[in-house]
Amino acid sequence: MKKGLTKAGIGNVDDVLFIQKAAEYGFAAVDLDMRSIMNEAGVDKIKRTLDTNGIVIGAVDLGVDWRNGSDAFARDLSKLPGYAAAANQLEIPAFTTYILPSTDEKPALYMAKVVHRLRDCAKILGSHGIKLALEFVGPLHLRTAWKHPFIWTIDETLELIDAIDLPNVGLLLDCYHCYTTEMGTERWDTLRPEQIVHVHINDAKDKPIDQLQDNERLYPGEGVIDVGGFLRSLDRLGYDGVVSQEVLSQEEPDTTVDALFERSRTGFARAFDFGR
Repeated sequence: MKKGLTKAGIGNVDDVLFIQKAAEYGFAAVDLDMRSIMNEAGVDKIKRTLDTNGIVIGAVDLGVDWRNGSDAFARDLSKLPGYAAAANQLEIPAFTTYILPSTDEKPALYMAKVVHRLRDCAKILGSHGIKLALEFVGPLHLRTAWKHPFIWTIDETLELIDAIDLPNVGLLLDCYHCYTTEMGTERWDTLRPEQIVHVHINDAKDKPIDQLQDNERLYPGEGVIDVGGFLRSLDRLGYDGVVSQEVLSQEEPDTTVDALFERSRTGFARAFDFGR
């Protein structure tokens, strides 16, 4: 498995500096935003920076507003082929998106829309040899934020993937969401490595699971999640892709970028010590 970072837990640094610092602190991959790459540093500069620092991009955000109105979806979908072509230049293997666990729309109609729209996205990505990773979201406060419950477990997400019915669609597993849905270790034994496209790690505060908020995560090894056990399960399955830290927080970091990279490196050292 490759150790990776998202900017969640690091702060608002530009892409070039983020790549350079990630390599300096021993990480092998970063997750970025395709729109930021294309609109700010540019594909060529990012490619040079990746090559110089011996690092790869593990995944990028889908960048398509598929949850709301048809006009916004059509606008963003028209840009996706350009994003995918640029991703090919950077050898990016996957785009990611998350599924909110409740909705104000009628669930059956909403499910049909989700399947149709995500299939359209996956077709474009698949034509460029790129995978689409779907992330279920576990915290109870989001399951009850809107009128109707929707997809919030790994099994429901796998059913969605089956309904989309394209070979390049799989799971984004986040240990926080596995923890907040009380996913038992026995469930891992039924997964296949090819079902997992991308992975996030982080940690949780020591409080009742039904009180955990999505944006109060901790760095790996600083809370109560058995992150090492999570990684051990992935290793046993044969997953050999990127594992990226994602620490969502309500507060902006109040320390230096270097201190946050060091904190992340320390957390990964604890989490990846699962073989001992």
